[in-house]
Amino acid sequence: MQITQASLTDLEQIVAIERAGFTPEEAGSRQAFIDRINHFPETFLVAKVGDTVLGFICGPALVGDVIEDSMYEPGVKSASHPSSVMVLSLAVAPANRSQGIGSQLLTALSKVATNLGCRQLTLTCLVDRIPFYERNGYQNHGVATSTHANEVWYNMIKPL
Repeated sequence: MQITQASLTDLEQIVAIERAGFTPEEAGSRQAFIDRINHFPETFLVAKVGDTVLGFICGPALVGDVIEDSMYEPGVKSASHPSSVMVLSLAVAPANRSQGIGSQLLTALSKVATNLGCRQLTLTCLVDRIPFYERNGYQNHGVATSTHANEVWYNMIKPL
C-alpha cells in the first residue's frame, strides 16, 4: 500500500468511499472533492494499492483550533502560515476497514502537517468514533458548535 497525494483520477473512488462511510447529509459532494483536491492537494492523501483507492483523508491547513461548518464550503484554501490541519473527512472503503488504514492515513497526515509547521491536527467526529481517534493520539475537547447534518459532533485535537 502507498499513501500519496490525491488526484482527480482518484475522484470517483473517493466519492464512492465517502458515500459508503457517511450518511447523505454528512457526505461531501463530488464537487466538494474536486474543490478539495484542487485547493489543498498537500493535505489530501489517498491510500492505494495499484490504482485502487482503499481510503483517504483530507482537510485544509488553516489558522485556528477547531473546525467551523464554513470550512466545508467551496473555495476553502490552505493558509500560508497554518497552525492546524483541519481534517474534513477520513474514510476507508468498507472492504478494507479494520486493517489499520485509517490510522496509517492519520499518521501520514501528521507528518505532512509537521512539515507545514502546524502544531496540531483537529477534526470533529460522532461519539462512536471517539475511541478510534483517542487510540490515535487525539484528545476529546467536548461537543463542537457544528450543526453539520444535524448531528452532535465532538472536537478532537492531536498535538504535534
